[in-house]
Amino acid sequence: MVPELPLHAPRLPLPVIGFVGASGSGKTTLIAALLPLLRAAGVRAAVLKHARHGFDMDHPGKDSFRMREAGAAQVLVASRSRWVLQTELDGTLEEPPFRELLGQFDPRSVDLVLAEGFAGESYPKIEVHRPAHGEPPKCWPADPMVLAVATDVLLDVPLPVRRLDLNQPGDVARFVLAYLLTLTDRAGIHAA
Repeated sequence: MVPELPLHAPRLPLPVIGFVGASGSGKTTLIAALLPLLRAAGVRAAVLKHARHGFDMDHPGKDSFRMREAGAAQVLVASRSRWVLQTELDGTLEEPPFRELLGQFDPRSVDLVLAEGFAGESYPKIEVHRPAHGEPPKCWPADPMVLAVATDVLLDVPLPVRRLDLNQPGDVARFVLAYLLTLTDRAGIHAA
């Protein structure tokens, strides 16, 4: 089950595969199930999640919040176990700059980025689709960057797009691993 990469696939700073679909379709649940499977296969995966309605990790009263509110363009909070860099955007962007966001990941620490959302961007994707929710697919079949449809029904998906069983994360993980291997082979890099 080797995925066929679109001929016009863009060059991105890191290998990335996205998960797109209607709200409530199970994108986050699927990614959370894939992470330990990919880790067990030796893949260091990162996640890039689009927050459609904005978000804030900071809280009033915290020093980092005070610094940001005072006008810091970036605030880096570090401890022994993790660090977080918060960057303020100017607020005039329609969407966060996808390629710039991918460029924030350290390629020495990450083998693959699993993106959630960013449906309008041109990058390889898996559509997560549950017909019972009554929503049409978000990208497939119109988007040629959709490599597979992960669904919980027997859906007719014409090749080269693959149908994946949404209830079998192991199958989806094998597809993602085959995709990553295809990328490394294409670049002339052979995975260990």
